[in-house]
Amino acid sequence: MSDETTPETTVTETAAPARPSRVERLENEGDIAADYLEELLDIADLDGDLDMDVEGDRAAVSIVGADLNQLVGAKGEVLDALQELTRLAVYRETGERSRLMLDVSGYRARQREELVKVAEQAVAEAKESGAPVSLKAMSPFERKVVHDAVAAAGLNSESEGVEPRRYVIVLPA
Repeated sequence: MSDETTPETTVTETAAPARPSRVERLENEGDIAADYLEELLDIADLDGDLDMDVEGDRAAVSIVGADLNQLVGAKGEVLDALQELTRLAVYRETGERSRLMLDVSGYRARQREELVKVAEQAVAEAKESGAPVSLKAMSPFERKVVHDAVAAAGLNSESEGVEPRRYVIVLPA
């Protein structure tokens, strides 16, 4: 028998790339969205500056500038459509569903302030009367703002109805 030596084989373990943190993923969504929106603004020959942020559990992109009302539309309908297109662009790049929030010229911020006031009034009415208070039909964004404001006031709320006539009911304590 011959004395054979076998070369040592070394196995290098390659660690899986570290999964980006939640904030890094949301910042990436914001970057993708901003690139998409920048192209859109260029195509439409509109001037606007983009601001990106992470708000809670979602990326937020705002377009600010002169005369961008056509990007908001009546009751925010164009803005809602633009937000969905932007979410699709993010999905195409990441393969993951996005909850990105888009605002144009502070429209959603103003809307949020008004909805918080509506929620506060409904909370006061529910506390005073001891009866549930039904609000008008709202979009998913509007309902979320109202549910959050009601919860912050220490009461519960629920949504009822079917889109597009889904509405919030504020429940007394």
